[in-house]
Amino acid sequence: MKRIVLLAGVALFVACNSGNKEEVASVAPPKDSSATSTADENISYPYTAGYSSKFAIGDAKNAQKILSLWKDWDNGDLSKGKDIFADTVSFYFWDGTSMHSSRDSATASAQKFRDTYASVSSRVDAFVPLKSTDKNEDWVAIWGMETHTDKKGKVDSISLHEVWRLNKDGKADLVYQFAAMTKPPKK
Repeated sequence: MKRIVLLAGVALFVACNSGNKEEVASVAPPKDSSATSTADENISYPYTAGYSSKFAIGDAKNAQKILSLWKDWDNGDLSKGKDIFADTVSFYFWDGTSMHSSRDSATASAQKFRDTYASVSSRVDAFVPLKSTDKNEDWVAIWGMETHTDKKGKVDSISLHEVWRLNKDGKADLVYQFAAMTKPPKK
């Protein structure tokens, strides 16, 4: 049973995008010089961030990589995105399980789980590439919904938020996943 939960978690991290392709450059900061920025203001926060509070918009190509993985998940062929992962990768799944594995083992497990579905369709609500300026690390955050149909025809949906870290070589090496079970959209 624990293996099934683990496989489910691995599979869910690779949820994908079936929406229209849009220009990734749309996440660039506004060019309007009248835009108000609080970056130069002296702000006192009620909490100190344990990791970082210094983020800027990152490289749009990183978001493109992760969205491609989501699309591969929808299409049912994870082999196309295998090289986007680092040699080893850590996953922290929505159900509380975690996994630290080699790229090959992770993609094989995810593919095995994906093969239990007859179809998957994802909707991406928002995504943003980020750069932690004080840590010099690249991240991508994605919010969306996955609707999947199992081989018996049962349809289910899950709302997802994933945060992906890319190493200095541009490879995904850490994934955090958060989810809420939802009802499939009415047709």
